[in-house]
Amino acid sequence: MPNSTIVGYARVSSVDQNLDRQLVQLKAENVEKLFIDKVSGKNLDRPGFSAMMEYVREGDVLVICSMDRLARSLMDLLDVTRKLQNKGVTIKFLKEKIELSASGETSAISKLLLAMMGAVAEFERSLIRERQQQGIALAKARGVYRGRKPVDSERLEEAKRRIASGVPKTKVAKDLKIGRTTLYKYLKN
Repeated sequence: MPNSTIVGYARVSSVDQNLDRQLVQLKAENVEKLFIDKVSGKNLDRPGFSAMMEYVREGDVLVICSMDRLARSLMDLLDVTRKLQNKGVTIKFLKEKIELSASGETSAISKLLLAMMGAVAEFERSLIRERQQQGIALAKARGVYRGRKPVDSERLEEAKRRIASGVPKTKVAKDLKIGRTTLYKYLKN
């Protein structure tokens, strides 16, 4: 068996959020190689996640603070954990206290807990989204919701200039702190 590495993966949903709590937990687990994302987990198209998936190999242990840091949907969670186990990687979720064996010989109770906890996390996220939408609707009805402030024209012009000079759109959006969707809408008009 090749040398094994304790690999950590941490994610927050936005650049403004703080990773400190996760980093402290991962350090306590003696993580040797760390992958980080500061993007939403609504899909698996994340640079740190992709690099981690490419890096891990047979014998490695992947440590994650919580299931919802790895995937937002139960289907993605089950798919990712299966792929990792097929590569020979053991997965350890700290919050849920679940460890999935690399050999695939994970206990039936661990498999059940994974599915149940993943489903609960997905349900919880749906409830949060629903409450958020209800709150926005109520605020609009009271006339106090204005939505996000529009991006100033100077930053949008700077974005257009950088893109014209060959800088990738995603990098421009990140550098100028403009949402990718907002940037694409602006470029479309």
